[in-house]
Amino acid sequence: MNLEMRDSIYNQAKEWVLQAGETIREKMYDRIEINTKSNPNDLVTTMDQNTENFFVSNIKKTYPDHFIISEEGYGDQLETLDGTVWIIDPIDGTMNFVHQKRNFAISVGIYQDGVGKIGFIYDVMADVLYSAKHNEGAFKNNEPLPKLANKKPLLESIVGLNHFWLCENRLVDEQVMQDFVKTIRGTRTYGSAALEFAYVAEGIMDGYLTMSLSPWDIAAGVVIVNEVGGMTTTIYGEQVNMLEKNSILTCNPAIKSAIVEDYMLKGKK
Repeated sequence: MNLEMRDSIYNQAKEWVLQAGETIREKMYDRIEINTKSNPNDLVTTMDQNTENFFVSNIKKTYPDHFIISEEGYGDQLETLDGTVWIIDPIDGTMNFVHQKRNFAISVGIYQDGVGKIGFIYDVMADVLYSAKHNEGAFKNNEPLPKLANKKPLLESIVGLNHFWLCENRLVDEQVMQDFVKTIRGTRTYGSAALEFAYVAEGIMDGYLTMSLSPWDIAAGVVIVNEVGGMTTTIYGEQVNMLEKNSILTCNPAIKSAIVEDYMLKGKK
């Protein structure tokens, strides 16, 4: 993918993201069908499915040689990230979409041979678009996001995590996590992984920890966070496999080793 082709794909993808967001806003209060998937809290709506179908049909028509990984099953079954791969979450934060009518996002990451080249996270109801191209920086509504501060004490950090970390869980000892929460400045939880990645990139959160995310939850966020100097690994500091579910840490690099070594590895089960 040369730069001219990448920019063309970026512009087309941006157009589709904004168009999909406009459709969601227009139909927000229409009657929608709500179903569950893996458990009663794993929701899917007709809006998720219709939005994903919108992307998949347009991508397949415009770029027939591209591949797609997507949440609701309209994409391809891939074993590698060879070629150009779109990784799409049509509505990240479906529970927020259903219950709050806000705090959800469209997430689109575009990868070339395993390298993230383009990322979009669109906060639909706020009409805020986070975007990035590989090696060209990240943006919020076309305004460049500054690089993350290279000095950030853990004690002064705000980290996104949900309350399951403080209960008995399969990954990290809950007492260690309680000590972690007492150490940092504060925690937040927004219910949309894509938005939490965007907030790390913006610097309004310093890190985000989550127990289990699929590639479509993080693909765009990884690209955007990378472009401001952030980093994304598993919670134990290992490389993320973009074809599998992962436990994820994305953060300012200044606090990464402290989180991984002093808490995640120390409390690892």
